[in-house]
Amino acid sequence: MQVYRSTLKCFVFAGLGLLAAGAWANTGTVTHLSGTLSVQKADGSVRILSQKSEVVGGDTINTQKDSYAQIKFSDGGTITLKPNSSMKIQQFRFKQEEPKEDSFVFGLVKGGLRAVTGAVGKRGDQDAYSLGTATATIGIRGTSFGADDCLTTPCAKPNSRDNLEPSVYVSVTDGEIIATNNAGSQSFLAGQFGAISDRNSRARFLSTDP
Repeated sequence: MQVYRSTLKCFVFAGLGLLAAGAWANTGTVTHLSGTLSVQKADGSVRILSQKSEVVGGDTINTQKDSYAQIKFSDGGTITLKPNSSMKIQQFRFKQEEPKEDSFVFGLVKGGLRAVTGAVGKRGDQDAYSLGTATATIGIRGTSFGADDCLTTPCAKPNSRDNLEPSVYVSVTDGEIIATNNAGSQSFLAGQFGAISDRNSRARFLSTDP
């Protein structure tokens, strides 16, 4: 009987260990999806995602034409990917009881996204959350914001046959973002819009959302 109990205890602890590993691995979950969403894993393999699919650090997530996807992360934050967009999750680290270890570093490879920060962007180290783009690194201060890369892929100008000026465009719905590149840093507050032409040009304000 004692041997049985000891064996059972080992299985229980092993199971708890697997659950804990799974909790760490579950970076984010696809909560809304319209169209086609795929992921390229760190090993180069590609697979199609569906609603409730999970994504982890090292994944590059891609939407196709006319496709939208929203991913909710375990810290409560969300990212919505626009059509023909690609985002790489470089690092995600969140543990409720260890705010000093928070980290969410991701990159906009192409296209556009809208982000609402979770706990990682609102507690602990203010530099724990950052978005890399083609022209600047975006830091945040507890916010919801948007970023659109019209440098890597041309963006059509509304009601026109022309394209927008090649730049990375940013907008802030709530809170504050800070765009930093070789030319310095520029802060944008709620209701403000900006554009960053290249890594050597300071971010500039726009009067309206282009």
